[in-house]
Amino acid sequence: MSETTAGTGASYAAAGVDIEAGDRAVELMKEWVKKTQRPEVAGLGGLGGFAGLFDASALKRFERPLLASATDGVGTKVDLARQLGVYDTIGHDLVAMVMDDIVVCGAEPLFMTDYICVGKVHPERVAAIVKGIAEGCVLAGCALVGGETAEHPGLLGPDDFDVAGAGTGVVEADRVLGSDRIRKGDAVIAMASSGLHSNGYSLVRHVVFDRAKMTLGQQVEEFGRTLGEELLEPTRIYSLDCLALTRTTDVHAFSHVTGGGLAANLARVIPEGLHATVDRSTWAPGAVFDLVGKAGRVERLELEKTLNMGVGMIAVVPEDSVDVALATLADRGVDSWVAGEILDRGDHATGAELTGDYAK
Repeated sequence: MSETTAGTGASYAAAGVDIEAGDRAVELMKEWVKKTQRPEVAGLGGLGGFAGLFDASALKRFERPLLASATDGVGTKVDLARQLGVYDTIGHDLVAMVMDDIVVCGAEPLFMTDYICVGKVHPERVAAIVKGIAEGCVLAGCALVGGETAEHPGLLGPDDFDVAGAGTGVVEADRVLGSDRIRKGDAVIAMASSGLHSNGYSLVRHVVFDRAKMTLGQQVEEFGRTLGEELLEPTRIYSLDCLALTRTTDVHAFSHVTGGGLAANLARVIPEGLHATVDRSTWAPGAVFDLVGKAGRVERLELEKTLNMGVGMIAVVPEDSVDVALATLADRGVDSWVAGEILDRGDHATGAELTGDYAK
């Protein structure tokens, strides 16, 4: 092969994949990943290995440990982060979507892995994303044991990215929460969301950009900040709050309010023969929900099956546990209230429904 032919040959870099940039991203993210370490992962390998390690001997404290797992992403909210150039909060959303699903069965979050797909590796940008994931893991009480950053030139634009993650938790077999524990007369406790969380952004983006012709930098009086700042507000991570409830009260079930809305997600944990009612008058949804509804002329039922309407997590507890549950959440800084109750099915189908009108 001549020198001329060798010099013009194809290469990974010429195809758009920058291995050196990927290596630099790994170096930049190491300090953040280290902050998530639990005792079960300390000293076991480290970032850059082929697999994350977790010391399963820690599970010997359980009689019959059941592992709970979940995987999720953040959806089209990542495009807002890209447009705003804010990359260190979207990881909170990712951890919340995964770990708040895991805690619903009463499981303690243990560890998480992430997958970041980019059109072009910008090391500082990738490190900022991982920083947000690591901070989220600290809030959820889990370790970030590994992940993958994939560069997909030609499929994604140089500034495009997406994130996904998978997590694992553990719960004692006889402590698993769910529909079999729920009884008539139980109270439905609502925990306030931090905003839109990470669902319904296809509708929200259509309304604010296509219909209302708003811009991300636009100041919105009702929000007290810009539209972009409101839309990028991180999803609340309830994992440790829910676990605190399992220690102080006899929780029967949790429901993570994500895609499908409050009624549909609560219905997933209601047993045959019972019915949950939630009174809208017990809370007032935040201004962002009102804006989406009015600007898009979105009917209330459509809003409610798409957005969380101000409630991010539900706890179902016995009536005599209500005061302790509310006090526990208040001590942890979580705004919560009794929003409904569990009734006999009567003429209703098994499931959940919202009644009344929202408070003003």
